[in-house]
Amino acid sequence: MLELTRDNLRQARGSLPMSLSYGGDTLNSAVYLARQGIAVDYVTALGDDPMSAWLVAKWRDEGVACDLVEFEPNGVPGMYLIETDDRGERSFYYWRDDTPAKRLLDDADRAKTIFAQLSGHAWLCLSGITLAIYSESARQHLFERLADYRRSGGRVAFDSNYRPKLWSSLQQTRQAYEAMYRLTDLALPTIEDEQAVFGDDDQFAIIRRLRSSGVGEIALKMGEQGCLVVVDDQQELIPARKVDVVDTTSAGDSFNAGYLAARLSGQAAASSAESGHQLASVVIQHKGAIIPRNAMSSN
Repeated sequence: MLELTRDNLRQARGSLPMSLSYGGDTLNSAVYLARQGIAVDYVTALGDDPMSAWLVAKWRDEGVACDLVEFEPNGVPGMYLIETDDRGERSFYYWRDDTPAKRLLDDADRAKTIFAQLSGHAWLCLSGITLAIYSESARQHLFERLADYRRSGGRVAFDSNYRPKLWSSLQQTRQAYEAMYRLTDLALPTIEDEQAVFGDDDQFAIIRRLRSSGVGEIALKMGEQGCLVVVDDQQELIPARKVDVVDTTSAGDSFNAGYLAARLSGQAAASSAESGHQLASVVIQHKGAIIPRNAMSSN
């Protein structure tokens, strides 16, 4: 996805100064995983236009393998605009209704071919935005392939990352998320998203619902309160780090990357949450979803 950023669109007076970059929740996490030395492949579809070629070149420069990226003739990548207010909070605007990524799993045979290439991967990480851009039939193809992937020993991480504008109804979202959680080994949701979709009273209601769906490990992000980690019925609240917030665009995505990198390196869930907080605390002190590489080592 192409990313346009604008500090405060509503205060514009005859001009729209913006910066152009790239991003998207799972891509942001992939980049931050690669920067931590984790081998990661990215799966999506782009076009055959110069902008798609630019995107892939940028991702490869970050160490993200792109051998599984498909290129659709006459296609173009999606685009979104992020408006950031004075507190670092964001508003999103999307242009992605006719993108190759949206059609990636439309064909059942194509979905099988894609997942056959993923058989050697230990983890698959996806989000609520992944689900939202697909058609109903494509989501079913995804769920069928994820079930096969897990039966063969693969594990699935899911961040619900709810974006209302991408869904036709709340009921559609709930049905998709319920199906997805039944296929999830590690849940990385945010409390506000879960409450918006399911109406949970508090974090404990969320944990009970996810556990009843069969999710074995949960890292529930709760903003300034920290992260509630649940493994094998053991719960622990890991406090967030206090920093001056500039831009929260990739707060959750970078937390996910820090958490996953630590878990893949053999750390316990609690210390992995601390790693997630550490990385997110650095990222939100800078503008943009993907901060300069040297900014990560300077904090």
